[in-house]
Amino acid sequence: MEKTEIKIKKLNEKAMEEAAKRQEKLAKPPGSLGRLEEISIRLAGMRGSPISRIEKPCIIIMCADNGVIAEGVASAPLSVTMAQTINFTMKKTGVGALAKEFGTDLMVIDVGINGMVPEELKTMDYPGPGKQVKIIDRKIAMGTNNINEGPAMTLPQTQRAIEIGIEAAVKAADAGHDIIGVGEMGIGNTTTGSAFLSALTGLSPEETTGRGGGINDLTFAHKKEIVAKASARASKNRDIKNLLAETAGFDIAAMTGAFIGAASKGIPAVIDGYISAVAALAAQRMEPEAGNYFFASHRSAEAAYDHVIKELGTKPLLDLEMRLGEGSGCVPAFEIIRSACAVIGNMATFEEARIDDGYLEEIRKGGCF
Repeated sequence: MEKTEIKIKKLNEKAMEEAAKRQEKLAKPPGSLGRLEEISIRLAGMRGSPISRIEKPCIIIMCADNGVIAEGVASAPLSVTMAQTINFTMKKTGVGALAKEFGTDLMVIDVGINGMVPEELKTMDYPGPGKQVKIIDRKIAMGTNNINEGPAMTLPQTQRAIEIGIEAAVKAADAGHDIIGVGEMGIGNTTTGSAFLSALTGLSPEETTGRGGGINDLTFAHKKEIVAKASARASKNRDIKNLLAETAGFDIAAMTGAFIGAASKGIPAVIDGYISAVAALAAQRMEPEAGNYFFASHRSAEAAYDHVIKELGTKPLLDLEMRLGEGSGCVPAFEIIRSACAVIGNMATFEEARIDDGYLEEIRKGGCF
């Protein structure tokens, strides 16, 4: 796979100004639709037009196993990664059920599952919007190495994972998808994600490490020891790709690429929960302009989520106390973003509604709320 040349445009300021002016003209008190107004203005900057529509959402799910599971840090067995990856194709998982209900496409990618995907479920390319979900074969290896013993990946493997993610987002955009969500399936990745976050930000393992899918106190203590050891080893080299190679996994590295790829195509990328947010932060550190294209879907219940979102300089659209992963939070977020499009695109202006807006002059001066 050839290295992709990345060019990310700055947000279109003129389109954002036009969107903001239109929001002022809509038949409502100024700012009364809150963050829906903010979303529509940011979308204008991404798409280069004051009015945008979201019609073909897609969630890219990166599936891979993490060698650190050998340390017993996860409540679920390694086999769950493969089982759930297969279940994605039938839309029987959490994200699958939501995607089926709301007409969202799934792009499921085997980037490093420790096992062989059944041939009848495997494909070498994205089937396209509305087609049967199959598992795209981009397997790098049968899972990563154990970060408690050394680097998770080699640098070439890390680069390949990033390129796989970029390729996935580019293919999604070229197929007509106008927004993507970035999800994952990889048992053990709250450990790798926490190790990467500690190495990247200097936050302590106590701040970055949570209980993931649920673990007892003894296992939790061991998990924090692993995060401390791996992040200390990795922090000797501040390059993002080196940090990913040392502490993360194929899933997180590929998700990083997906966020970068979406931004390079000028389409919004929606962050799911904690792991997705960690990958978004890696993408933003690698390509700072990419962060302008991210929306955070929901506030994850995982311990370090708030730290990551603060680093990203954004805030989630929802707080549903979710912690599933898979990209499940992206689906309701898509509907909120669609709502923002509906308002700016379909709502009447004061002139169209034949309403004299003079009564709002005092409110527009400020200090009324």
